[in-house]
Amino acid sequence: MPDLLLELFSEEIPARMQAKAAEDLRRMVTDKLVAEGLVYEGAKAFATPRRLALTVHGIPARQADLKDERKGPRVGGPEAAIQGFLKATGLSSIEEATVQRDPKKGDFYVALIEKPGRATLDVLAEMLPVIVRTFPWPKSMRWGKRSERPGALNWVRPLHAITATFGLETEEPDVVTFAVDGIEVGQTTFGHRFMAPAPISVRRFEDYEAKLLDAKVVLDPDRRKDTIVTDAKQLAFAQGYELVEDPALLDEVSGLVEWPVVLMGSFDPDFLSVPGEVIRATIRNNQKCFVVRDPKTGGLAPKFILTANIEASDGGKTIIAGNERVIRARLSDAKFFYETDLKTRLEDRLPKFEQIVFHEKLGTQAERIKRIERLAAEIAPLVGADVETTKRAAKLAKADLLTEVVGEFPEVQGLMGKYYALAQGEDASVAAACEEHYKPQGPNDRVPTDPVSVAVALADKLDTLVGFWAIDEKPTGSKDPYALRRAALGVIRLITDNTLRLSLLQVAKSALSGLQGKGTGDPEKLAADLLSFFADRLKVQLREQGARHDLVDAVFALGGQDDLLMVVRRVEALGKFLDTDDGKNLLAGTKRASNILAIEEKKDKRKFEGAPDASLYKLDEEKALAKAIGEVTVDANAAVAREDFAAAMTAMAKLRPAVDAFFDKVKVNDDDPKIRENRLKLLNEIRSATRAVADFSKIEG
Repeated sequence: MPDLLLELFSEEIPARMQAKAAEDLRRMVTDKLVAEGLVYEGAKAFATPRRLALTVHGIPARQADLKDERKGPRVGGPEAAIQGFLKATGLSSIEEATVQRDPKKGDFYVALIEKPGRATLDVLAEMLPVIVRTFPWPKSMRWGKRSERPGALNWVRPLHAITATFGLETEEPDVVTFAVDGIEVGQTTFGHRFMAPAPISVRRFEDYEAKLLDAKVVLDPDRRKDTIVTDAKQLAFAQGYELVEDPALLDEVSGLVEWPVVLMGSFDPDFLSVPGEVIRATIRNNQKCFVVRDPKTGGLAPKFILTANIEASDGGKTIIAGNERVIRARLSDAKFFYETDLKTRLEDRLPKFEQIVFHEKLGTQAERIKRIERLAAEIAPLVGADVETTKRAAKLAKADLLTEVVGEFPEVQGLMGKYYALAQGEDASVAAACEEHYKPQGPNDRVPTDPVSVAVALADKLDTLVGFWAIDEKPTGSKDPYALRRAALGVIRLITDNTLRLSLLQVAKSALSGLQGKGTGDPEKLAADLLSFFADRLKVQLREQGARHDLVDAVFALGGQDDLLMVVRRVEALGKFLDTDDGKNLLAGTKRASNILAIEEKKDKRKFEGAPDASLYKLDEEKALAKAIGEVTVDANAAVAREDFAAAMTAMAKLRPAVDAFFDKVKVNDDDPKIRENRLKLLNEIRSATRAVADFSKIEG
C-alpha cells in the first residue's frame, strides 16, 4: 500500500517545542486519516531545528465505498416528514426509496445511500492544509507582506517549503497538490544551512532521509543524541576524564543542531574554587555545554564539551575560542557572586524576609520560617533529631534564597545553603538540612535520612499543605499551582522510607495552631480533610508500586488511621492475605453478608446491631460461626494491638470455613421473625469482626 511523506521546512524551531510538535503532527495526521476511514500500518514523526517530518506507511490508495440504509417515515405519513426525509438522504423523490413491510408497526420508507470512496490523494490534499493552518504551536508568528492580509498563516517561525508525496514504493509517487498561504507543495527540501544549502529533490521517506544525511542533516533526534553522547564520552575519555551526563541538556542540544560536531574547550582551573554545581549551572545555562569529571579526584575538571552545528575548516578552533571567552566571563561573574555571598552570614540575611510576602493570606517569608522552626522542633523528638540543632537548621534553611548565586541560578537553592552553612562553621546536620529539606521533589529523588533533615523537610512540606488548606487553596483537577500533591507525596516518602511513627492529625493540628488566625474553618475538619488528601496520594504511591488502591480505602475507612507507616504495613498484609484462597473466599463471604444486611436494613429501616441471642441458635452452623467470630475477634484484635498484621490476617482466615458452612446450610431470612433478626445480627458480627483489620466492603472484587 502507498506511503505518505510530509515535511514542513521553516526557520529554526525552538528546541523545547520540537518533540511535542513532531508528536502533534503525527497525531493530527493519523487521527484525520482514521476519521476518513483510511487505516494505516504505521507512522513516525521527526524534528530537526528547521523541519518537521512525518512518514505514514500502509495507507489504502482510496477510501472504501460506503453503503448506508436509512429508515424513514411511515408510508402515508405527514408530508413534512417525507420532505425532511428526502432532504436528509439526498433523494429527489419518494419513488427512489424502497418500502419495508412491517405487519405490526406498518410499512415505512427506507433510503439506500451509496457513497463512493474518494482517492486518498484527494483526501490528503483536503486535510493537510487544514492541519498546517490549525497546528497547535504554543507561540506562533506571521511574517512578510502576506501577514498583512486577513487569514494569514501563523507558524512558529517563517515557513518556507512544504514537501508532500504519496505513492507505492515501486512507483514514482504523486505530489499531494495544495498550497498554504502562497507556499506551493512540491518535492524540494534543503539540507544543512551552511554545509549543503542547495535544494534537494526527494521522492519518498527512504530517499528523503538518505539525501538529507548526504546533505549533513541527521533527521532522527535519537540518532543525534546518540552521536553527541558517544562522541562526548570518547572525547572526554581520550583526555582521562568522564562526561557528566545531563539528559535534559542533551534533549535541548540535540534540538539545536542538525549535524552534531562535538568539541572540547577549557577554562581557568582557578574557577574550580567555586562549587561544582555552580560551575555546571553557569556553563549549562549560558552556553548549553556539558562538564566533565576527573575520576582521580571525583571533582570537575577545567574542561567543557560543546556541540557545534558545523564541521569548521579550522577544526573548530574558532568555535572553541568563542565559547571559552563567554564561559570565562560567566565563571568570573559566578566566582564574584560566590565570594560576595561568603562575606555575609546566613542569619544576617533573615531580616530581609520580613519584606518578602510568601502569600498574601499566609504572611511573609519571615513568618513562614518561624512556623517551620516551631513545627520542626515539635517533630524532632518524633524522628530522633536533636531539638536545638533542628531549630537552627529550620531557621537557616531558606536563607540562601537571598544570595547572589541562587538569584542567578535558582536551581541550586538549598545546595548553596549547605555550602554557605559549612563555610560559616555550622553543624554538619544543619548544613545537610539546608540542602535536603526540599527533598524528595519527585518519585526518583533521594529521600533524606539524617533526622534533622527529615524533621525540617516534614515541617516545610506540612506547613505548606496545612497553610494552603487553611485558606482553601486546594488542588483542583489538573491544576496544582503550589505543587501540593508533590508536597504530600514527599511527606509520605519521608515517613515510609524512614519507617517513622507519626500521627499526621496531631502534627497537622499543631501546624494549624501556628497560623495564628490566618486560616479559616474548623481545625478538626481541616485536619480530617487533609488526611483524606494524604489517603488519595498514598493510593497513587502504592498503585505505582503495584499495590491495590482499594485496599488503602479499606484501611482508611476504619477511621483514625493517620499513622501512614502502619497504614502501609496493614495494606501490605491485607494484599498478601487476599491473594490466598482463604482471603478470596472470606472476602466473598463478608461481601455477601454485607449485601444481605444492606437489603434487610433498608427493608426494615433499622440496623441489626447488638449481640445475637445464643439461645436462638437452631443449627450447628450458627453456633460454629458464633464461636469462630468470638475466637477470631480476640486473636485479631490482639495481633493488631501488637501491630502484627500478618498474624491478624492469619486469625481472620479461621473465619472462612465457618462463614462458608453458614451460607451453605442456613436460611438467613427465616420465617420466624426472632430467628431472622438473630441471624442478621450474626451477619453483622462477621462484618464487625473483619473490621479489626479493614473495612471489607471497600475492597473491590
